[in-house]
Amino acid sequence: MKFRFVLKILGALMMLMGLAMSSTLFYAFANRENPQVGFGISALEWSCIGSFFIGAILFFSFKIKKKHVLRKEAILIVGLGWIICGIVGAFPYWLCSVAEPLNFAQSLFESFSGFTTTGSTVIIDLNLWPKEILLWRSLTQWLGGVGILVLFVAVLSSLGVGSKSLFQHESSFEITQSSTARIKDVAWLLLKIYLLLTVTCIAGLLAMGLTTFDAVCHAFTTVSTGGFSPHNQSIGYYSNWGNAWAIQLWITLFMLLCSFNFLIYTLLIKRKWRQFFFQEESFSLFVLLMSATAVITIGVYQMDQGQIGVEFFDTLRRCLFMVVSIASTTGFGLENYETWPTYAIIILLALMFIGGCSGATAGGIKLGRVLTALKACHFEITKTFRPNYIDRVNLNSRNLDAETVSHTLGFVMLFVFITFISVFIVAFLEISNGIDILTAFGAVVATLPNIGPGLGDVGPTGNFSHLNESTLIFLSLLMVLGRLELYAILALIVPAMWKKF
Repeated sequence: MKFRFVLKILGALMMLMGLAMSSTLFYAFANRENPQVGFGISALEWSCIGSFFIGAILFFSFKIKKKHVLRKEAILIVGLGWIICGIVGAFPYWLCSVAEPLNFAQSLFESFSGFTTTGSTVIIDLNLWPKEILLWRSLTQWLGGVGILVLFVAVLSSLGVGSKSLFQHESSFEITQSSTARIKDVAWLLLKIYLLLTVTCIAGLLAMGLTTFDAVCHAFTTVSTGGFSPHNQSIGYYSNWGNAWAIQLWITLFMLLCSFNFLIYTLLIKRKWRQFFFQEESFSLFVLLMSATAVITIGVYQMDQGQIGVEFFDTLRRCLFMVVSIASTTGFGLENYETWPTYAIIILLALMFIGGCSGATAGGIKLGRVLTALKACHFEITKTFRPNYIDRVNLNSRNLDAETVSHTLGFVMLFVFITFISVFIVAFLEISNGIDILTAFGAVVATLPNIGPGLGDVGPTGNFSHLNESTLIFLSLLMVLGRLELYAILALIVPAMWKKF
């Protein structure tokens, strides 16, 4: 383990963070005459300068003599990289002078919620915050969507460093046989697709009448499936607009597109039609979401029939938006789903855990793992009455070996185990607040799978501002744990990980 090498890479990442912050400063200076812009400039300036200066010291203090990243070093860079980004990103919130300031624990929570594309918040009134800080808030989700370190991989060639290990540990893409050069090509292609989706989403929102600021913020948090909005009512802010239906459907489309494995878009670009049509995971997600929408719409429509002006297609659109928002782990708000029939809430809870596809910006366990686990269970059940039965578990027309299946089952079990342990910890930390079990469970479900809104007091009409500082820090770690799919963070607590060799 070469710690100097790790520090140099982390320094480069901090410099990248400083440059990202500077983009929000350009917006602030360009729109300084706007009464909602200006008093967050100082917070951004100090945060930007500090991040870039410390990063530059680390980067230029050490020389790189190696060409490849070892597995332990990659895990350390990825795990510490996300934690450092969350800490650095918290300073603009902490240093900003507003009527309802955030303490450092709350600032950390807001920052980690952004970078992990969770979307949970401790801010009570967004109207009190300057636009440049709200832009930074949305930008953190855009950076975290495709992955800060995937972006970093695309530019690592200038450092002469192998990037395959970084790419694999940061993301859920399965590219095990590719060369380093191939990984860089894939990273660049994914970034181009991500940019194209972002620009297209912005253009559509502008055409529908949103301001440039609103269009950019919502596009950033839609394609990243993050869910932050510059408005307290989230997407519900536009409910009284004449074209609210179009805005909702446009955002629904992009939440859905970004729930699919991004590699299917590379197959379309390369015209590999056969591989594209065998993407079982993406097809299954589409069928699952449409089925869940249909079943929920029936119950919600029956519940609302007594109200004046309720139309079936309006209910269908609202239910579709919320189902896709929850399943994609975006978490945009349109209405309070806790008022829906109980069975509908149970379906949404299941979708929270499942999440989107592997290789998507969405969080959760990932549908690919759920399908693999179900097929493995089916195989074992069949063998109980057909002991000589021989078959293979396959996904996306690819046979999965026993090690992959075992790894998947282990991940699912570990995810469930961590969920219940975390509920206990949150309940223990919140003894002084007298938290109920629904809120404790909702807080964990909102943060570990990177959903955003939870249940109870942290549901769609509440937030996390009333929780203790220790609880907020713990939930921040859960966000990173879920974003990096457990192992890259859990490895950091193993003593052997920190040995030099």
